[in-house]
Amino acid sequence: MSAANALRAARDAGIGLHVDGVDLVLEASAPPPAAVLDLLTRHKADLIVLLRPGDDGWSAEDWQAHFDERAGIAEFDGGLPRPDAETLAFECCIVEWLNRTFERSPPGRCFACGGGDSAHDALLPHGVEPTGHVWLHSRCWPAWHAGRRADAVTALKAMGIEDRSKGT
Repeated sequence: MSAANALRAARDAGIGLHVDGVDLVLEASAPPPAAVLDLLTRHKADLIVLLRPGDDGWSAEDWQAHFDERAGIAEFDGGLPRPDAETLAFECCIVEWLNRTFERSPPGRCFACGGGDSAHDALLPHGVEPTGHVWLHSRCWPAWHAGRRADAVTALKAMGIEDRSKGT
C-alpha cells in the first residue's frame, strides 16, 4: 500500500488531513478505524510530502479537489456516466499538470534532439507565451509530448489520481 492509497483510505473513512510544520493533522467527526490509523502512521512521512504544495503550488489535496470538481461537472452537468466523467477528469488533470510544470528552452536548439534550425526542419515554439516556450522540431514533438504525458500520469498516480477505467 502506498501513501496515495493511505490518503484515499483516509478520505473514504471521512478523515481530513493537513500538514502543520512536520505534523500530520487528522480531522474527523468520529474516531477513525484502527486500520486506517495504522496506514497513516506507516506512511506519515510520504503523506506529509504529498500534502505539502509542490513546485506547481498545488498539494495532492488540491489535485484531488480539481479531479473531483472536473468529474462532478462532467457527470452532473454533462450527463456522463461516472466512469466516463472520471476519465475526462483525469485528462483534465493531465492538461493542468502539463500547464503547471511547463518546460522552457532557449531558441536555436531542439529541446529533444539538440539539433539546430534548418530550412527543411524548422524549430517551432511549443507552449504558451506567459510560461515560455520549448523549441522543438516537428518530428521531435510526438516523442517529447508522449514523455511529458507519461510524466504527468506518473505524478498524478503518485498523488492517488489515476484513470481507473483503463487500469493505469
